[in-house]
Amino acid sequence: MTPFALPEKLDRDLVPVQSYWDGLRRAGNEMPFWDDVKQPVLEELGTGALLIDVFAQPERFRFNFLSRALNQGAASTLKGRFADEGALPHPFEYLRAQASAAVEARKPTYYRHEGDGGYARLLLPMWGDGRISMLLGAISSV
Repeated sequence: MTPFALPEKLDRDLVPVQSYWDGLRRAGNEMPFWDDVKQPVLEELGTGALLIDVFAQPERFRFNFLSRALNQGAASTLKGRFADEGALPHPFEYLRAQASAAVEARKPTYYRHEGDGGYARLLLPMWGDGRISMLLGAISSV
């Protein structure tokens, strides 16, 4: 079993982002190219969408875009920051591990946080510059 594997049925609020990602794929490619993403469309998907830049050697993840639904409270300081520059606020627990798994597996990953403030998070790899260079993500309350 792959870490952070997708469930049989994805949370309803995450489906629009996965459908958008699927629609960006060209000619049967495993994943879309990052430069096909349109940030205004992400706001229209009705969920907490985000984009994360992926850097290699060393592997690092930088917050590129957070939708209005996510860009609140402690998360409002994340844009432009690397995920390893300090403790990440809720709902970003285990984000680095999930992002690393998405890059290594070259497949979408899923994380579900139960309990108070529960949420589900989807990360979808995107190709560019000869490698996975961005992750499209979504976070929804559960």
